[in-house]
Amino acid sequence: MKIALLGYGKMGKVIERIALERNHELVLRKGSQDSFDGLENADVAIDFSVPSVAVENISTCLEKGIPVVSGTTGWLEKYDEMVALCNQKNGSFIYGSNFSLGVNIFFELNEYLAKMMNNLKQYKVSMEEIHHTQKLDAPSGTAISLANGIIKNTSYENWTLDEANENKIHIDAKRIENVPGTHSVFYDSEVDQIEIKHTAHSREGFALGSVVAAEWILGKKGVFTMKDVLGI
Repeated sequence: MKIALLGYGKMGKVIERIALERNHELVLRKGSQDSFDGLENADVAIDFSVPSVAVENISTCLEKGIPVVSGTTGWLEKYDEMVALCNQKNGSFIYGSNFSLGVNIFFELNEYLAKMMNNLKQYKVSMEEIHHTQKLDAPSGTAISLANGIIKNTSYENWTLDEANENKIHIDAKRIENVPGTHSVFYDSEVDQIEIKHTAHSREGFALGSVVAAEWILGKKGVFTMKDVLGI
């Protein structure tokens, strides 16, 4: 499989190594200032760039008929536009706020717990996410996905980085050196606390998941998620 790698920072380099280990070929390694030369030779593109260029990367791939897998977060106000473009071009697109297998299992646990807790009004939900200091968006895309999973299954209406209120889930976003990603969901009452937590030990899980998603999407048309890739 020939891969165009859009975003060549720390994460991009881990994706490159794993792709090569899985006997794939990289035909483009694009930093934020580089051109798209070579994209036309790719079977699939993997976008792990930055929010300011993600939409351009994704739309360029869809315009050129290249299936694209994106793990860049912080641009989701344009997500519906990318879905519409994918459908218009009969393209192939996967967006994931997190490509780790463990995190996607965590997403399912989070929704299941939210359903269980919905009628227990004595418990108030809050969240914490910790990432490395180079992460540009806050809260993380993973934290937003977790919050949306809770909102879908409870009476909460939104999330906030500010002080919590009855209708909003408070997310405490922290940036600390050399932390790949930690996400916690808390249910607090006067008598106890329930916590579920996922801790990433390295970028390996995210990188592997993105390459597996790229392998999976070949030959498929439509807009997909990691739930489709993993069959969960």
